[in-house]
Amino acid sequence: MTRKIVGMISSYPNLEQTDWLWQQTPQAFGVWDNIQILATHPQPDFLLMYQFDFPKPQSASWQFWREKKPAISSLLRGVPQERIIYLMREPPLPKIVAQNKANYTAAYQYCGYISGPDEFAPIPHYMPAIWYHANSFRELNEMGVPTKNQLCCWITSGIERTENHRRRLAFLRLLRENQVNFHLYGRCLPDWALGYGTVKNKWNAIAPYYYNLAIENYAQNDLYVSEKLWDALLAWCLPIYYGGTAADKLLPPGSFLRLPSLDQKGIEYIQAVTSTLDAWYAAKEAIASARQIILHQLNLLPWLSHLIRSLD
Repeated sequence: MTRKIVGMISSYPNLEQTDWLWQQTPQAFGVWDNIQILATHPQPDFLLMYQFDFPKPQSASWQFWREKKPAISSLLRGVPQERIIYLMREPPLPKIVAQNKANYTAAYQYCGYISGPDEFAPIPHYMPAIWYHANSFRELNEMGVPTKNQLCCWITSGIERTENHRRRLAFLRLLRENQVNFHLYGRCLPDWALGYGTVKNKWNAIAPYYYNLAIENYAQNDLYVSEKLWDALLAWCLPIYYGGTAADKLLPPGSFLRLPSLDQKGIEYIQAVTSTLDAWYAAKEAIASARQIILHQLNLLPWLSHLIRSLD
């Protein structure tokens, strides 16, 4: 079997490293079965456009693109259209729906497979899993429960550029006003939030805890689910999850708890759950099953492997 090389481009900053996603496979150098992901390879067999934002003609970004960046065609590295995979990652927030739709329209010119976690995507589909732990795949796959000696944590940010972000911050303020017992980490948090600041490796801020508040920026469809859930479960936390119904289809029952709402009812639910460790112990076996599903099925690497086998 000849493995296919998969290159990658993205509009996300700091994703230019050669070893992107190598920690999500048990084999060295990004190998998973029939593929090898090498983001910067100059002549890959397939190309993944991962949340790539096409610049709009006549816009400032288009002018910058023309002056400072190579043409889009050169970024494709000679890969034929039928072997270019476009994956939208961002949720269909009202503020960016128009941009998402414009990206899909532009992708038709260059890509053979176009998908995203929304109903207006050419191929509506959940976003295959990536996570933000530095642990190796083998370590995550084979480990038992890490030492846990803390109750509940939340990793979030103080970003407030959309109504969904502002709603999340309002819930954070409500948590503090009700003196809910949890530790907070994240960037750009306001002083009143009493956060511990940014963490480089999420494992350090999740693994010692039994419970994790996993609150999505978007919860209005049955496709969108993000790394917030995967990060918690891979660290053997029981997520108290606020999001859409995609998680119910992808994970075993009992592997996470549903936060009913971002209001006083939600506060009371968190307080009741975290008053004991009973819920975590009751969910332990379901968490173990969910971890294996994330690692071996939802993982972007086996997902790409399966798709490329069908396209090749």
